[in-house]
Amino acid sequence: MLNIPTQSFPAPSSQQRVAPAGQSGRNKVALKPGHSLMDWIRFSKSGKDLTGLRGRLIDVTQEELQKHNRRDDCWTCIRGMVYNVTPYMDYHPGGEEELMKAAGIDGTDLFDQVHRWVNYESMLKECLVGRMAVKPTTAVKGTHSHRHTLTLSACFCRYDWFQTDVTVHLVVYAKRKIPSSGCTIVDLEAGILRLEVLLGKMSYMIHLRENYGVHTAFSVGKIQVTIRKQGKRKWTSLGQPLEFHNTFLRKKDRALHYRDCVLVSKTEVNHNTYVFRLQFPRGTVRHVPVGKHVYLKALIQDTEVVRPYTPVDESLVAASQHSSQESDLYLMIKVYPDGVLTPHLSNLHIGDHISVSGPEGTFSLRPLREVAYLYLLAAGTGFTPMARLIRLAVQDSDTIRKTKLLFFNRREEDILWRCQLDELAANNERFQVEYVLSEPCESWTGRKGRVDESMLKDFLNRPDGSKCYMCVCGPTAFTELTIGYVL
Repeated sequence: MLNIPTQSFPAPSSQQRVAPAGQSGRNKVALKPGHSLMDWIRFSKSGKDLTGLRGRLIDVTQEELQKHNRRDDCWTCIRGMVYNVTPYMDYHPGGEEELMKAAGIDGTDLFDQVHRWVNYESMLKECLVGRMAVKPTTAVKGTHSHRHTLTLSACFCRYDWFQTDVTVHLVVYAKRKIPSSGCTIVDLEAGILRLEVLLGKMSYMIHLRENYGVHTAFSVGKIQVTIRKQGKRKWTSLGQPLEFHNTFLRKKDRALHYRDCVLVSKTEVNHNTYVFRLQFPRGTVRHVPVGKHVYLKALIQDTEVVRPYTPVDESLVAASQHSSQESDLYLMIKVYPDGVLTPHLSNLHIGDHISVSGPEGTFSLRPLREVAYLYLLAAGTGFTPMARLIRLAVQDSDTIRKTKLLFFNRREEDILWRCQLDELAANNERFQVEYVLSEPCESWTGRKGRVDESMLKDFLNRPDGSKCYMCVCGPTAFTELTIGYVL
């Protein structure tokens, strides 16, 4: 039996959820008909009193909050604001069991663990009861309080700057190697420079106001931003410090930062899936590391809807040589006619805008450094997190001898990038792909059915007992069933 590392699963796309081995994670439940997100949006705007307070907002004490801890009377607190989530109970994708974990208590930490990216303020604005009452504090003689300042020597960064007649150079030094892509976000908007360095579980921020253009250059342990002066004048300072300037934040504590991207192309992959190519604004460098995802945000029926998507490369077989901008983003998205966000995306025209966040997710490539065999099991659009992982394994890794993909779909026409996968398998002996169809046509000669223990035993066969690594991504039932068989 395989020993699966706890971080062996890529981040989810909008249609899938994945869970580390040994953790059940948050399950999605089958909602009753008429209880989709769009149904909730319509219901919340129906004018009904969802709080039971007839439009009043109140200050809620801790004692009052604790009283509302039942299925038919459920209040919870998120970031100091109290919501009556009773009406939302039947609409919640995780089911009432998940919501009841936060019944009558502060649910901020539970919320952040599962879906920090969701705009709960927009989703639950009609359920707002009020804010938590602030308790008066009494000073105790001989004691004092202070804000904790986080200092981690392992994550310590410092920055410096120097200038010539025509340029100013901002240099960030880190006490660790920084990959050439994916760990630094640079944004220039309205004369404000926002530079964020992602280091493990920490985020280092430089935030300044000045008027300049930006060019970036990456090297080991150093990030350099070149600022072009508008005139040959000597700068006396780098700029005016803004919020969070020169600070460390835990990634989970920092707010998501969105930029408006332009849709520059939309390419059909199959009958219901497209690759959307998005271009960031001038002055933005925002690479997304392999295994990470981004969030797309749109206003639909006056409600902010946010969904995660995992980027792919322009091509599975060869590196892109045609991008008009270094950090163009490619997203492979399946359009669901009854979906909330995907119909909106499908209706976008070339030149339209969509809000995109920076990279998120906990997946790490570090364990792959010592792996000889990489096994990938994907169902449907669960393939999207695998696409860049395949490229990395067959083109950039010196240790991975074999990468095998077992790809589950309903019908033959549903298989994403089949021609590219077949071409890669034919031209690279280090890659192998097998397709499994649950509703095959009569002429289909490949594997049939659904994932089961015997199929996995055959697929995971290792000829020499070398160290291996397995990634799974697909609908919740598929992911948990697969992990259950392996464990």
